[in-house]
Amino acid sequence: MLTKAKQTTEFIIQTVAPIFNKNGYAATSLSDITKATGLTKGAIYGNFKNKEDLAIAAFTMTEKNMLRRIRDHQSLSDSPIEKLFLVTDFYRNYYNYTQEIGGCPVINMSIDSKHQNEVLFKHAQFAITKIQNNLAKLLDNAKELGEIKMEIDSTLYAKRLYSMITGAIFMTHTMNDNSYILDTMDLIDSLIHDDLKR
Repeated sequence: MLTKAKQTTEFIIQTVAPIFNKNGYAATSLSDITKATGLTKGAIYGNFKNKEDLAIAAFTMTEKNMLRRIRDHQSLSDSPIEKLFLVTDFYRNYYNYTQEIGGCPVINMSIDSKHQNEVLFKHAQFAITKIQNNLAKLLDNAKELGEIKMEIDSTLYAKRLYSMITGAIFMTHTMNDNSYILDTMDLIDSLIHDDLKR
Protein backbone atom coordinates (compact mmCIF):
# COMPACT_ATOMS: atom_id res chain seq x y z
CA MET A 1 0.00 0.00 0.00
CA LEU A 2 1.45 3.35 -1.07
CA THR A 3 1.63 6.16 1.44
CA LYS A 4 -0.33 9.32 0.68
CA ALA A 5 2.93 11.10 -0.24
CA LYS A 6 3.86 8.27 -2.65
CA GLN A 7 0.36 8.32 -4.15
CA THR A 8 0.69 12.07 -4.75
CA THR A 9 4.10 11.58 -6.38
CA GLU A 10 2.74 8.85 -8.66
CA PHE A 11 -0.29 10.99 -9.53
CA ILE A 12 1.90 13.94 -10.50
CA ILE A 13 4.18 11.78 -12.68
CA GLN A 14 1.30 10.02 -14.45
CA THR A 15 -0.54 13.30 -15.04
CA VAL A 16 2.36 15.33 -16.41
CA ALA A 17 4.21 12.59 -18.36
CA PRO A 18 2.04 13.00 -21.50
CA ILE A 19 2.41 16.80 -21.24
CA PHE A 20 6.21 16.66 -21.14
CA ASN A 21 6.21 14.06 -23.91
CA LYS A 22 4.00 16.15 -26.17
CA ASN A 23 5.23 19.69 -25.41
CA GLY A 24 8.86 19.03 -24.53
CA TYR A 25 10.80 20.11 -21.45
CA ALA A 26 11.31 23.80 -22.27
CA ALA A 27 7.74 24.35 -23.46
CA THR A 28 6.16 22.76 -20.39
CA SER A 29 5.66 25.47 -17.79
CA LEU A 30 4.99 25.16 -14.09
CA SER A 31 1.53 26.58 -14.72
CA ASP A 32 0.89 23.72 -17.18
CA ILE A 33 1.85 21.29 -14.42
CA THR A 34 -0.23 22.91 -11.68
CA LYS A 35 -3.23 23.27 -13.99
CA ALA A 36 -3.12 19.61 -15.05
CA THR A 37 -2.63 18.25 -11.54
CA GLY A 38 -4.78 20.75 -9.65
CA LEU A 39 -1.93 21.08 -7.16
CA THR A 40 -0.02 24.13 -5.98
CA LYS A 41 3.57 24.96 -6.85
CA GLY A 42 4.51 24.08 -3.25
CA ALA A 43 2.88 20.66 -3.56
CA ILE A 44 4.75 19.95 -6.79
CA TYR A 45 8.13 20.99 -5.39
CA GLY A 46 7.38 19.17 -2.15
CA ASN A 47 7.62 15.98 -4.21
CA PHE A 48 10.32 16.93 -6.74
CA LYS A 49 13.49 19.01 -6.43
CA ASN A 50 12.76 20.98 -9.60
CA LYS A 51 11.19 20.73 -13.06
CA GLU A 52 14.12 18.72 -14.39
CA ASP A 53 13.70 16.12 -11.63
CA LEU A 54 10.01 15.81 -12.52
CA ALA A 55 10.76 15.58 -16.26
CA ILE A 56 13.23 12.73 -15.63
CA ALA A 57 10.69 10.87 -13.50
CA ALA A 58 8.01 11.37 -16.17
CA PHE A 59 10.28 10.14 -18.97
CA THR A 60 11.43 7.14 -16.91
CA MET A 61 7.84 6.11 -16.24
CA THR A 62 6.80 6.49 -19.89
CA GLU A 63 9.86 4.57 -21.08
CA LYS A 64 9.29 1.75 -18.55
CA ASN A 65 5.66 1.43 -19.62
CA MET A 66 6.72 1.18 -23.25
CA LEU A 67 9.41 -1.43 -22.55
CA ARG A 68 6.98 -3.43 -20.41
CA ARG A 69 4.51 -3.53 -23.30
CA ILE A 70 7.24 -4.83 -25.62
CA ARG A 71 8.31 -7.49 -23.08
CA ASP A 72 4.71 -8.57 -22.53
CA HIS A 73 4.21 -8.93 -26.28
CA GLN A 74 7.44 -10.90 -26.64
CA SER A 75 6.31 -13.31 -23.92
CA LEU A 76 3.95 -14.84 -26.50
CA SER A 77 6.90 -17.00 -27.62
CA ASP A 78 9.97 -18.61 -26.04
CA SER A 79 11.90 -18.63 -29.32
CA PRO A 80 14.39 -15.73 -29.67
CA ILE A 81 13.83 -15.39 -33.41
CA GLU A 82 10.06 -15.42 -32.91
CA LYS A 83 10.55 -12.72 -30.25
CA LEU A 84 12.28 -10.63 -32.96
CA PHE A 85 9.21 -11.01 -35.16
CA LEU A 86 7.07 -10.06 -32.15
CA VAL A 87 9.09 -6.83 -31.86
CA THR A 88 8.08 -5.82 -35.38
CA ASP A 89 4.54 -6.98 -34.63
CA PHE A 90 4.47 -4.69 -31.58
CA TYR A 91 5.67 -1.69 -33.57
CA ARG A 92 2.98 -2.20 -36.21
CA ASN A 93 0.54 -0.85 -33.60
CA TYR A 94 2.95 1.63 -32.04
CA TYR A 95 1.52 4.69 -33.79
CA ASN A 96 -1.89 4.25 -32.14
CA TYR A 97 -0.28 3.70 -28.74
CA THR A 98 1.97 6.75 -28.98
CA GLN A 99 -0.86 8.95 -30.22
CA GLU A 100 -2.39 8.51 -26.75
CA ILE A 101 0.77 9.66 -24.93
CA GLY A 102 1.91 12.50 -27.21
CA GLY A 103 4.33 10.66 -29.49
CA CYS A 104 7.31 8.34 -29.10
CA PRO A 105 8.95 9.21 -25.76
CA VAL A 106 12.45 8.17 -26.83
CA ILE A 107 12.42 10.19 -30.07
CA ASN A 108 10.69 13.17 -28.46
CA MET A 109 13.11 13.31 -25.53
CA SER A 110 16.15 12.84 -27.79
CA ILE A 111 15.20 15.68 -30.12
CA ASP A 112 13.87 17.98 -27.41
CA SER A 113 16.86 17.69 -25.08
CA LYS A 114 19.76 17.42 -27.59
CA HIS A 115 20.79 21.10 -27.36
CA GLN A 116 18.67 22.07 -24.36
CA ASN A 117 19.38 19.83 -21.40
CA GLU A 118 22.36 17.50 -21.12
CA VAL A 119 20.94 15.52 -18.18
CA LEU A 120 17.71 14.70 -20.01
CA PHE A 121 19.66 13.92 -23.18
CA LYS A 122 21.79 11.38 -21.27
CA HIS A 123 18.58 9.68 -20.12
CA ALA A 124 17.39 9.47 -23.73
CA GLN A 125 20.73 8.00 -24.83
CA PHE A 126 20.59 5.46 -22.00
CA ALA A 127 17.09 4.39 -23.08
CA ILE A 128 18.26 3.88 -26.67
CA THR A 129 21.29 1.89 -25.52
CA LYS A 130 19.07 -0.31 -23.34
CA ILE A 131 16.69 -1.06 -26.23
CA GLN A 132 19.57 -1.84 -28.60
CA ASN A 133 21.20 -4.08 -25.98
CA ASN A 134 17.93 -5.97 -25.56
CA LEU A 135 17.80 -6.57 -29.32
CA ALA A 136 21.46 -7.66 -29.36
CA LYS A 137 20.77 -10.10 -26.52
CA LEU A 138 17.86 -11.59 -28.48
CA LEU A 139 20.16 -12.05 -31.47
CA ASP A 140 22.82 -13.67 -29.28
CA ASN A 141 20.23 -16.06 -27.84
CA ALA A 142 19.01 -16.90 -31.34
CA LYS A 143 22.60 -17.70 -32.38
CA GLU A 144 23.09 -19.96 -29.37
CA LEU A 145 19.97 -21.92 -30.31
CA GLY A 146 21.00 -22.14 -33.95
CA GLU A 147 18.07 -20.03 -35.15
CA ILE A 148 20.22 -17.45 -36.93
CA LYS A 149 23.67 -17.50 -38.54
CA MET A 150 26.60 -17.55 -36.12
CA GLU A 151 28.57 -14.97 -38.12
CA ILE A 152 25.94 -12.28 -37.55
CA ASP A 153 27.27 -9.31 -35.55
CA SER A 154 24.54 -8.94 -32.92
CA THR A 155 25.43 -5.40 -31.88
CA LEU A 156 25.64 -4.14 -35.45
CA TYR A 157 22.31 -5.69 -36.41
CA ALA A 158 20.64 -4.44 -33.23
CA LYS A 159 21.70 -0.88 -34.10
CA ARG A 160 20.59 -1.37 -37.69
CA LEU A 161 17.17 -2.74 -36.71
CA TYR A 162 16.50 -0.03 -34.14
CA SER A 163 17.61 2.70 -36.56
CA MET A 164 15.08 1.40 -39.09
CA ILE A 165 12.37 1.25 -36.42
CA THR A 166 12.96 4.77 -35.11
CA GLY A 167 13.21 6.19 -38.62
CA ALA A 168 9.84 4.67 -39.46
CA ILE A 169 8.30 6.00 -36.24
CA PHE A 170 9.65 9.49 -36.96
CA MET A 171 8.25 9.48 -40.50
CA THR A 172 4.90 8.07 -39.42
CA HIS A 173 4.43 10.80 -36.80
CA THR A 174 5.74 13.55 -39.06
CA MET A 175 3.54 12.58 -42.01
CA ASN A 176 0.61 11.21 -39.96
CA ASP A 177 0.84 8.08 -42.08
CA ASN A 178 1.12 4.64 -40.47
CA SER A 179 2.25 3.06 -43.75
CA TYR A 180 5.85 4.08 -42.97
CA ILE A 181 5.87 1.82 -39.91
CA LEU A 182 3.94 -1.00 -41.58
CA ASP A 183 6.22 -1.05 -44.63
CA THR A 184 9.40 -0.89 -42.53
CA MET A 185 8.27 -3.70 -40.22
CA ASP A 186 7.63 -5.85 -43.33
CA LEU A 187 11.11 -4.94 -44.55
CA ILE A 188 12.68 -5.91 -41.20
CA ASP A 189 10.79 -9.23 -41.23
CA SER A 190 12.24 -9.90 -44.70
CA LEU A 191 15.72 -8.99 -43.46
CA ILE A 192 15.38 -11.42 -40.56
CA HIS A 193 14.23 -14.17 -42.95
CA ASP A 194 16.80 -13.50 -45.67
CA ASP A 195 19.90 -12.22 -43.86
CA LEU A 196 19.73 -13.68 -40.38
CA LYS A 197 17.77 -16.94 -40.38
CA ARG A 198 19.66 -20.19 -40.83
